[in-house]
Amino acid sequence: MAKVCQITGAKPRRGGRIHRSGLAKKKGGIGRHVTKVVKRDVEPNLRVKRIWVPELNRFVKVKLTARALKTIGKNGAYATLRKAGLVK
Repeated sequence: MAKVCQITGAKPRRGGRIHRSGLAKKKGGIGRHVTKVVKRDVEPNLRVKRIWVPELNRFVKVKLTARALKTIGKNGAYATLRKAGLVK
């Protein structure tokens, strides 16, 4: 399965990790210098959940992020899933 949230649409993206060398001025050095920037993947915080929808009187299995789970808690399961097009 794709690493995509079914509610928010969050997916993996590319980021950069900055490598620095040297001793900080605060510790008596001449400062830290950027030596290179390494590409890295930033993955969404995905989990598969069975969500109870009282309006449909059944569970709906969805792959979502932790943020989407908070959205369901705030706006309600049926409204959020309907807006995402997962239920009718």
